[in-house]
Amino acid sequence: MTELQRDRLHVTVLEDRAALGLAAAGHVARRLRQLLAEDGTRRPRLLFAAAASQVEFLDALCRAEGIDWGRVEAFHMDEYVGLPRGDERSFGEWLDRHIFAVVHPGRVELLDPTTEDPAAECRRYGALLADGGLDLALVGIGENGHVAFNDPHVADFKDPEVVKPVLIDETSRGQQVRDGAFTTIDLVPRLAMTVTMSTILAARAISVVVPGPTKAAAVARTLDGPIEVACPASALRRHPDVVMFVDEAAATGVAH
Repeated sequence: MTELQRDRLHVTVLEDRAALGLAAAGHVARRLRQLLAEDGTRRPRLLFAAAASQVEFLDALCRAEGIDWGRVEAFHMDEYVGLPRGDERSFGEWLDRHIFAVVHPGRVELLDPTTEDPAAECRRYGALLADGGLDLALVGIGENGHVAFNDPHVADFKDPEVVKPVLIDETSRGQQVRDGAFTTIDLVPRLAMTVTMSTILAARAISVVVPGPTKAAAVARTLDGPIEVACPASALRRHPDVVMFVDEAAATGVAH
């Protein structure tokens, strides 16, 4: 294990995906137990990323002990527009399989991929998020440095919106195929709804999980490049309470 620091961002480099998942889950479980212990009536509000990169972390988090999930309020970061209800490729369905149906949070709020009015759905979901903010944002980083579907062409660190419709860029659409969510890029929706960068950066604490060699270039730009919307994840270095967990494969381009 190696520890790095970039501005305010603390980075832990683990040997492999399994070790990364355990370490990240241990960190998030501790923070969540602290939130629950602070006030017996508090309902911590968590924002979840849905991606293949999060599997080991979420599996380990499901096994963490001492968490009263019935008091947790769960939200997710993004959703496709145009998938039918119940489609297993929807991010809400993915999170249900990997965590919500396992630990049963007391409240789960999801974006609706079947909406015929994405702007209205974003306003609806944005109001839910704004009503209390976020205690923990559990995020990943895309191959182009995106966080949620804040791809470089739509990312705004001071976005006035809480949630917004966006066109998904081709790198992100291709990543969905490489991650195994879709068989061909033609099947990947072009429109999505995403929690904005300003909303994510306003979370009280952020935990970042980024495994694998396909993320190495994005991790290097996030940690060692300029803070700019060309690599949206670079803004994480400004957050006052953020920890990133990467495996050695994802850290190959990082200066130690």
